[in-house]
Amino acid sequence: MIVESTVAPARAWNTWSDRPAAMTFLPLGVHVTPLLYSTSQRSATLLPPGKDLLFGRHDMDGRLVEFETRHGGTEIAFRYEKDDPYCLLGTWEGKVLAEWGLRYWLTLCLSSECGTTVTYNGEAAVIRLGYRYVALMGDMAPVQVTAHESLEAVAKDFDDNGYFHTGSRGTSAPVIALRFNLEMMRKGRFAAVVADSEALAVAKARAALERAFEKEPVLPAQTGRHAGALDAVRDVMAWNTLYDGINRRPYTTFSRIWNLGTFAVWYNDQTYSALMTALIDGQTARENMAVATASATPQGNFACLATSNDTWVDRTQAPNGAFMTWMIYLRQRERSFLECHYEALSRNHMWWRRERDPDGMGLVSCGTSDVGESLYKGTHFGARNETGMDNSPTHDEALYSPETRTLSLLDVGLNCSLTLDAECLAHIAREMGRTEDAQTFNALANDTRSKIREHLWDHERSIFANRQRHGGFVHSVGPTSFFPLICGAATPEQAQSLIGHFSDPARFNGPFMIPNVSRDDPAFADNVYWRGRIWPNVNYFVWHGLRRYGFVAEASLLAERSMALFNQSWTERRIAAENYSAITGEANDQPDTDLFYSWGAMLPMLGVADVMDINPWAGWELHNTGTDVTLGPIHTPIGQVIMAVTNGRMTLFRGQEEILSWTGTGRLTELTISEALMSCRIHAHEGQQGVLTPGPTYAARIVELRVDGSPLSATQNPNIDLSGMRRGQRLDLYLTTLIAA
Repeated sequence: MIVESTVAPARAWNTWSDRPAAMTFLPLGVHVTPLLYSTSQRSATLLPPGKDLLFGRHDMDGRLVEFETRHGGTEIAFRYEKDDPYCLLGTWEGKVLAEWGLRYWLTLCLSSECGTTVTYNGEAAVIRLGYRYVALMGDMAPVQVTAHESLEAVAKDFDDNGYFHTGSRGTSAPVIALRFNLEMMRKGRFAAVVADSEALAVAKARAALERAFEKEPVLPAQTGRHAGALDAVRDVMAWNTLYDGINRRPYTTFSRIWNLGTFAVWYNDQTYSALMTALIDGQTARENMAVATASATPQGNFACLATSNDTWVDRTQAPNGAFMTWMIYLRQRERSFLECHYEALSRNHMWWRRERDPDGMGLVSCGTSDVGESLYKGTHFGARNETGMDNSPTHDEALYSPETRTLSLLDVGLNCSLTLDAECLAHIAREMGRTEDAQTFNALANDTRSKIREHLWDHERSIFANRQRHGGFVHSVGPTSFFPLICGAATPEQAQSLIGHFSDPARFNGPFMIPNVSRDDPAFADNVYWRGRIWPNVNYFVWHGLRRYGFVAEASLLAERSMALFNQSWTERRIAAENYSAITGEANDQPDTDLFYSWGAMLPMLGVADVMDINPWAGWELHNTGTDVTLGPIHTPIGQVIMAVTNGRMTLFRGQEEILSWTGTGRLTELTISEALMSCRIHAHEGQQGVLTPGPTYAARIVELRVDGSPLSATQNPNIDLSGMRRGQRLDLYLTTLIAA
């Protein structure tokens, strides 16, 4: 049942249902659903996810929603907007007509989840739910009004009787359909309004149709360098956010298109969606992480997959949740967020070490426990699910042991994820004041790092690789060979060797990167799922590993190529794919790829992060290459900000307030802005340190300057010349405390 009485009014009208073209007023479960009928095709559609829809811009709150329909060769542009939370204005325009417009019908249907009767009063369709009324009307009278028992019955009426039928006319039914055609109404406007009387709802709808909204809402966006990156994250997240009527919760699904049931949650996918939505909407991020950790089992693990059909409690996925939780906290700085998830995350970590290390060597393998009734339970394939890389050739040599219920391989990516998980749990525990827990998780992280260096480094090939628990290394290697960078396990020498593999076009380099198995592996040619294709989530982890070890140029190259790969399918076709060909960069070159997958947005998220990121190793960092860019509004520890670079000068704004500007090129890291302190490390290019200028409200309050702790004389000049600073030095500006008037 798609009804939620506690949703904030600003979000109430949105694309909550499994019909993405429909707008739902969630507190009442009322739907406004477009239906199209093509006479030439003798086919009606309620526009389910798929080829008939091209997803356009979409604000998380539904203030602006755009899409195009392509049914029967006719193309129609739709737009929803609202400047009042209770007033939805919609428009349509026929862009391309594949048949005579008189025979192509656009129908607007008003209905509710509970099947309450809708009436047509001669001007508007109206439904009453309790003391609330919803009125739907167009700026032109419909050609005819028909009455039906369900939305499916409207479509069947068209399919059975065609466009010229009048037998279903009516003014009272669970669904009222306002029928228009593209000959008489090639363009149209309609309004749906919620009010506490019928007369008021109709009057407000009429008024909305008579006015134009004053201005388009400001949406999170990015121009210039990596243009469109934040926009893409916004649109993919917003379109895939809907309402789970079984569990009564909003969440960002991994895909509207891939149907695994009435609801479906992959554990890691859900944490990734939490991370991405945190850039633009803290509430949705919190909801997504709550959905991810809700699958915690009594045994301690998170279910690998939970759907309305099945729940895979016998296995989980790689432990990335603590990393995502800590990343979100660093951006949002909300302590309660950590408190909500720490216990479940820490129990999951210890479950891994207890259940997936059969001989106690301190490194884990994937497996499938003897609990539940899940599909693939107790099988080799079921165990591989825990890596998330189901058919990766790096597991082809694994054997499944029914006695230990684990695979024989030590998986390098899995153990690196476990190490990073322990490291982030230590950060979380320390932030929560749990000192003993922090020490425990730090020790576990350090121990696993050393074992990864000792046992998973193949000296002969100079690369990290999977290996048998008490045997040799497997032949195939993939991007998880770079994962020791993100968890800090690689020595400087090992890291340098990894960069050699990263840069080798015969292995992982190339115009499209990073393939999920090295290009010189026979499995690369398979080009099926995890055998040779490029996966956005993998690129994201490798990018962070490169940045952690200071390989900034290589990370920027990966960000640029990830953006180019994404844009090849996104710019014109609005495809955000589950995976991509490593040869052509295409997403839809084979049938196993979902074309609107949430983690597809992790590619453009690298375009965002290459400009501004917040992470455990560099803190809040801003990257100025001198190229023009605007980014935002985007969430940070000081609220929503916009970063802009114009003519080489980088400026950070919070609303209309200028926070700081910098004329140098390079990076500012560990940026801290508080009432009493502005601080950062300067990583400028040689000779391009430039000048840093605090915003006026900060500059006037400077009482002391320090560089790496050494005091400099205070100055009234707001422009701080950084030319004498060495790379990596810390600049601290101590401020007088603001006193409330």
